[in-house]
Amino acid sequence: MSENEIQLKAIAALTALRGGVGADYVSDLLGEVIPTHFLVPDTADPAEVGLAVLEQLSEPLSALVNGFVLAFETVADAYDRTEPEVPVDAILQALALDIAREAD
Repeated sequence: MSENEIQLKAIAALTALRGGVGADYVSDLLGEVIPTHFLVPDTADPAEVGLAVLEQLSEPLSALVNGFVLAFETVADAYDRTEPEVPVDAILQALALDIAREAD
């Protein structure tokens, strides 16, 4: 699956969640970006096997995160252009404080 296709999956997942689609569907959609097979050297020790798997997971997961970030930036920019009373950065700061308080 290409980086572009994975980014589209991230955007589709966000769109589905906002549209009220079930979490199971979204989970399945995002699961499609995770490889189901990994190539590892047959003579590798456990550390080399782990590194090979990690390298093969990092590209799709990075593309997925990039898709979420791209979607967020697009929505946040559109929101901020409406000249809201509370800008996106203030909303994010409040969310971070709430999460930090919950962790205590």
